[in-house]
Order: sequence, then C-alpha cells, then structure tokens
Amino acid sequence: MKHLLTTVGLDAAAIAGLLDVADHMSEINSRQVPKVPALRGRTVASVFFEDSTRTRLSFETAAKRLSADTMTFSVSTSSVNKGESLRDTIETLSAMGVDAFVVRHKSSGVPAAVTQWTDAAVINAGDGWHQHPTQALLDAFTITRSFGDGNSMSGRRVAIIGDIKHSRVARSNMDVFVKLGAEVTVVAPSTLLPPGGLPAGVLSAHGIDDVVGSCDVLYMLRMQRERMDSALVPELGEYSARFGLDAARAARLPAHALVMHPGPMNRGVEMLVDPSTLPGSRILAQVTNGVAVRMAVLFTILGGAATGLSQGDA
Repeated sequence: MKHLLTTVGLDAAAIAGLLDVADHMSEINSRQVPKVPALRGRTVASVFFEDSTRTRLSFETAAKRLSADTMTFSVSTSSVNKGESLRDTIETLSAMGVDAFVVRHKSSGVPAAVTQWTDAAVINAGDGWHQHPTQALLDAFTITRSFGDGNSMSGRRVAIIGDIKHSRVARSNMDVFVKLGAEVTVVAPSTLLPPGGLPAGVLSAHGIDDVVGSCDVLYMLRMQRERMDSALVPELGEYSARFGLDAARAARLPAHALVMHPGPMNRGVEMLVDPSTLPGSRILAQVTNGVAVRMAVLFTILGGAATGLSQGDA
C-alpha cells in the first residue's frame, strides 16, 4: 500500500490486516516505554490546513512511538501567508527528505492531488466532505475489540446520528462498517442527508427514537456548521429534541450498546447527557485506539515489515 487516501479501495481482508497490526501496536502502547525503532530514519510530516486536535496529535504520537522523525507544518506561520501554493509547499518539504505526508484540507481531493507532487507516501487525515479513512479504521477497531468479534461486524446494528451530508467520518464509516458485515442505519434531517443518496446496504430512519432501543452501536456526529452554506436546520433546540442523546434515550439503550463520537463534541446539541456517565461510552477509547491504528497505518505504508519489527524490534 503506497498511500491511504480513501477507504473505498480497501476490501474486508485489507481492513482486517490493518486491524491485526493495530492489535500489535496497542500492545506496544501498553508497555512502560511505548516505543520501538521500527521506522527509525523515516520522516513523517503533518500538513494540516484545517484545525485539528485528535487526528494531528494522534498521528504525531504514532510516528514518534515508531521512532520516526516528525515535521509539523503550521499554516499560520508558513509561507502560505505570503502566497506560496500548496504544490510549492509540498515540493519544498519533499526536498527536505519526507517519507510520508499526513494531509488534512478543507477541500475534497487535495490529498490525492498531493500524490502528484511528491514521491512520498500520502495519508488522508480528512479532506472536505470526502473521506477520513483512519477514523473509520479506528472506529472499526474500537467496535470489534469491544465486542470481541475478531475483525467482523457481522450482525451488529450501527446507527449513525447527525449531519451525514457534510461528514467525511460518516462516509468512511459507512463504507468500512458495511464491508465488515454491519447493518448500518443513518438518522438525520432530510436536509442533512447526502444529496446523491445513501451507499448500498445503508438504511435510514426518521429520528433517534427509531433506533436507540435496538442498536449495538450509537454513533453520534456533530453538525458541521463550518461546512454549511445555508441554514439547513431551523433551530438547534428542535434538532436536539429529535436527534440528540439525552438521559431518557440513553436509558433505553441495550445494556451492551456502545456510544461513540469522533469529536469534537457539541455538548447541549447532539450530546445532552454526560457521556462519561454512560457505561457503554467508548469515546475516550476511540482516542486511545487512534494512536494504535495510525501506528499500524504508518508501519504498513512505510514498509515497516522490511525493517524487522517482527524479528525483535518490538
């Protein structure tokens, strides 16, 4: 695998392979000194043109735990503010010896474009409304390991609630979850559903009350207001009343059900209950697992197997 730009090119076997490597990385992260020399001598550059906390720090932590050198590109202090193009930025960083770029951008397709300007590997850390592949992988890892289902989500009912239209997380998750065998239902106002319709195998429901009592996973999304160009929801209070998770709805969840959210959370909008009080909350576990999964992606893409991790580096 040269790049990771989308989940679309990953079949169930490829996803399972990455999740298996993430198991190994999770074990490394549990050690007293969670670091191995698997990617020593490699350089990973984080190039984020959108704000990020979890994804950027997760990738940088993952790279450092594999002993890679890291670069962090900050738009606010870069020559972009002097008119430098994205292509010139990538070519400049490539000339410094970057082996992998982790790219986030507000415009769909930018990570794919970056592959034309560098010989380095490119990993999509989120592009516009398009894709967020590592988020989908870490979510699949969190769900399958929580239930002890191996690498399968067969028979699991997953409900994704919120702004589906603007969510790259929803697009990637729907693709990965269906490939692993889940029954996926999305719940959103009609104005926040994808204009081109839902992917094959994905169902829809009218409100959170239609799914909260029967789902195995309740996956909450925030409204992507920074990507909206019109008022697609008339009033936040009305949205919360129909699509928010409050204490009464949380009490209706099956005892085994997981509650997940990719962050950042809009408390008081989609999340009306403190998730830390829910026994099924896996929101912080998603953050923890994000490091292991991104270690697995970097290790796989940068040819870590050839460096001998399985021969004692771990």
